[in-house]
Amino acid sequence: MPAIETALKVVFRDLLRAEIEEIIARNHVGRVAFAFHDRVDIQPIHYVYERGWLYGRTSEGEKMATLQHNQWVAFEIDEIKDIFDWRSVVIHGSFWRLHPLGSPRAEEVWQKAAELVSRIVPGAMTDKDPVGFRHVLFRIAISDVRGREARLVPARPSEA
Repeated sequence: MPAIETALKVVFRDLLRAEIEEIIARNHVGRVAFAFHDRVDIQPIHYVYERGWLYGRTSEGEKMATLQHNQWVAFEIDEIKDIFDWRSVVIHGSFWRLHPLGSPRAEEVWQKAAELVSRIVPGAMTDKDPVGFRHVLFRIAISDVRGREARLVPARPSEA
């Protein structure tokens, strides 16, 4: 007996805020996009999400030099299973370098970021840090967030 093929169609939809929050919270690697003059760059980076902020760390270099001039960033997180089976979240916000010394509030935020990062990279910011050259802590204030999804669903007979 021949196999019965089911016709499929691709459905795209906007994600609900709760779905977006779940994606941000369960992932720890995204891509930060930033621009200066006529050049846009995007780089992978690890992060931790907590209460409307992304916390992470990086190293000194071109990215930090650029972000000193323009703090506005986009941040993307993807979950991809197949070409038409994916979820994507894009965040717009501002990038803030954290400093270990300064006001009591600045020191508190730096310590919090160090603790959060150490949850995903054990030994972070200590002498046992596997990537000790990444000593710059930051956080991104989320000002806008959107999410999209693509998935295959069975087509109705009239759509097949």
